[in-house]
Amino acid sequence: MPEQGSIWLFVQLLFIVAFLYASVGHGGASGYLALMALFSFAPSVMKSSSLMLNIFVSLISFYQYYKGGHFKWKLFWPFIITSIPASFIGAYITLDALVYKKILGVLLVFPILRLLGIIGKKSDEIKEVRWMWALLIGAIIGLLSGIIGIGGGIILSPVILLLHWGNMKQTAAVSALFIFVNSISGLSGLLLKGTVIDNHVYIWLLIAMAGGALGAYFARQQFSNQVLKVLLAVVLVIASIKLLTVDK
Repeated sequence: MPEQGSIWLFVQLLFIVAFLYASVGHGGASGYLALMALFSFAPSVMKSSSLMLNIFVSLISFYQYYKGGHFKWKLFWPFIITSIPASFIGAYITLDALVYKKILGVLLVFPILRLLGIIGKKSDEIKEVRWMWALLIGAIIGLLSGIIGIGGGIILSPVILLLHWGNMKQTAAVSALFIFVNSISGLSGLLLKGTVIDNHVYIWLLIAMAGGALGAYFARQQFSNQVLKVLLAVVLVIASIKLLTVDK
């Protein structure tokens, strides 16, 4: 665990990460993992803690989008049928710590591009979901989610938007619930495997929930703060570089 002074900085950044991720319909696991990587947490702590935080923040985010009438069931179910079992199986796969960090470093590219607005731009053209492709995509994302300790929304969102299967708000709502169920599945696999949850995570959970609730609320009010999003993207870039260049 980091020193006391570093922990205070960590929890402040945790609030900001939860706020920004919830504002775009994500649970924030990739952001939590990035912060933990920057503060040199052990991979075993990172995986279970990020999933625990993800469950509650993504549920808050989904509730806000659902209240706004943005959830689309037929956009959700084709992905989740295969992602739930795949996430559970992925949680049983233990990677070498170095390999784990490299994969996480690559996956951080998705939220970086999303925060900078490079991928996931608004489109008025909406197409019907091709469910066979959705089943395959759900399985792949679910497996990665279980292995790394994320909910998979950072991958699912750009996929839906690039394929024009939903608009921005629909994608955010579906991604939030997708993250919620996959995180539960992945965490269940970890617990059955014998993983012990770090006691500090319950304090982090309260902080992340507060940030997530505020972010989801402002998202419904059409809130956008590009400066904070760019700053978060910079943090993720630093974390990604650190993970990709680490040699042990």
